[in-house]
Amino acid sequence: MTTMFARRSAALLACAAFGFASTAYAQDKTIKIGVLNDMSSLYADIGGPNSVAAVKMAVEDSGLKAKGWTIDVLSGDHQNKPDIGVNIARQWIDNDKVDVISDTPSSGVALAVNNLVKEKNSVLLNSGAATADLTGKACTPNTISYTYDTYMLANGTGKALTKAGGDSWFFLTADYAFGHALERDTSAVVTANGGKVLGGVKHPLNTADFSSFLLQAQSSKAKIIGLANAGGDTTNAIKQAAEFGIVQGGQKLAALLLFINDVHSLGLKTAQGLTFTESFYWDLNDQTREWSKRFQKVSPKGSMPSMTVAGLYAGILHYLKAMDALGGNPHDGAKVVAKMKELPTDDPLFGKGPLRADGRRLIPAYLFEVKKPEESKGPWDYYKLVATIAPEDAAKPLEASDCPLVKK
Repeated sequence: MTTMFARRSAALLACAAFGFASTAYAQDKTIKIGVLNDMSSLYADIGGPNSVAAVKMAVEDSGLKAKGWTIDVLSGDHQNKPDIGVNIARQWIDNDKVDVISDTPSSGVALAVNNLVKEKNSVLLNSGAATADLTGKACTPNTISYTYDTYMLANGTGKALTKAGGDSWFFLTADYAFGHALERDTSAVVTANGGKVLGGVKHPLNTADFSSFLLQAQSSKAKIIGLANAGGDTTNAIKQAAEFGIVQGGQKLAALLLFINDVHSLGLKTAQGLTFTESFYWDLNDQTREWSKRFQKVSPKGSMPSMTVAGLYAGILHYLKAMDALGGNPHDGAKVVAKMKELPTDDPLFGKGPLRADGRRLIPAYLFEVKKPEESKGPWDYYKLVATIAPEDAAKPLEASDCPLVKK
């Protein structure tokens, strides 16, 4: 009798504890979002303060505040250094109770934060880092990559230029994880489509002088000089290539990662004719135009959004949708990411598209060419669409994935 009473008491206590935990979880409607990026250096124009503005727009547009949620947005400058990025992320998670770390341009930083987020069971919502390893060998149940990766860039620009006759390549590569991955993936595409890689040279991140690297590229006689870099490195390389007369000499520059902010900085006279791949352009359709004009009003520099800024907005919006569906904040990163993958994605910038098991958002990509000055109809009218790349062609096939989350 005593034993039966004890068992019943224990069961009642367990049920009460479970009920209390469920009630507390449902009542916890607080979220902290950390925007971790380059606020002051070569990638600041791509994201920087604009990324913070986009996240705040997503918070407002989610409607969660009207439902009683409290959502705070923090920002930090990782200075493109993995150790600084990880230290900021650790402090945010341990001390400030940040739930999701977002943006993370610089693949070296993103890969380091990816490991920390898994260890802490938080969430990494990547929009800025390009390395396809985040949804490949380094994938975790806690990370989503929303906007683009090196596979998309290689299979867009690399394939198009090689098939168009640019069958010999030389690479100028930023000497860190992103540059290495982009050169690797583009080289594979070039050779798979009948082209040859004649060589390459690696340059330090945020270098000011590309002269020796460009001379090596020029002497290679390669038809295509692939710029496996981004931001200020890309714009500096393009400007200095113009001074060397490389394009006039018959070689073509392939900006393997180019953003609208880069084109704005270069000007159409210098940037005209560049071919590149992106997953977003403000002037694609009525919905992208409407949102981008709203964004421009809150942009600290009055600029149009880059691809990564747009992806960050869409990713945060979907993250908040998942939180709403959960009914409260479980403070369990893997659980939130699982809910994000379960829910259908649909936003005004990228439309509908699934979140795969590897954490990759499936969206179309677009091959663009920079307009000539006389083709532009006004400010920020810089691109003309060359081709649309289907979502299933823009992302590495799951059957070829080395992500440990993918069942084959």
